[in-house]
Amino acid sequence: MTPQVVLVHGIRTSATMWRSQLAWLDAHDVPARALDLPGHGARMTETFTLDGALRTIDEAVRNAAEHGPVLLVGHSMGGLLSLEYTGGADHTPVAALIAASCTALPRGAALRAYRTLAGALDRLPDRGVWLAEQVLNATIPPETRADFAAGGYALDAQDVALKSLSSLDLMQAVGRIDVPLWFVNGQFDQLRAHEALFTRLAPHAELIVVPRTSHLVTAMRPRVFNAVLQLALAVVHERS
Repeated sequence: MTPQVVLVHGIRTSATMWRSQLAWLDAHDVPARALDLPGHGARMTETFTLDGALRTIDEAVRNAAEHGPVLLVGHSMGGLLSLEYTGGADHTPVAALIAASCTALPRGAALRAYRTLAGALDRLPDRGVWLAEQVLNATIPPETRADFAAGGYALDAQDVALKSLSSLDLMQAVGRIDVPLWFVNGQFDQLRAHEALFTRLAPHAELIVVPRTSHLVTAMRPRVFNAVLQLALAVVHERS
């Protein structure tokens, strides 16, 4: 059966962040779906909840699994949710997982600092959009620069989503994952904070650190990330 890909976006952004990956997958005849979580993208008017987000992933994965083994791919918040989902107590039909830019436990002082910073930006006249655009312009190549903002910024969902992530039991979830797993981090990603812990919890996982790259690894180095997709799809195909 043909491997299927489900892509889960990070906080504030939407399914549009995966345009480069979707184009590559389409060019290689790999069925793929990039979903919007509650409160994001086409679902901006909905309220973000952890249950709703995990249910969205579950529905997409189970629908895809009807047609072939599923490679689940998540970035940042989407990566944390995908780790929780794949390592959850209930059996899930995930054949392999790529967790990008998410090897940090969302709790404690680091999470409080992140929420404080996000709150300060949100109080700016434009809610920090101008600053976000300047960062994208300075770090993202032209061909992927517009992808993160194309579905709109989920500013209203940001704080509730960050707060919700603190309730995830990621240490237990990661330790239960028994399918092929890749952690993909940018060299300068701030969410590498607990990288050693995550790889210790999942000793079979492969860690890929992309040089000269920060948190937005999928857009900063799309060809490298697509090569990781190719590797993971080859493993899924071989095991199916």
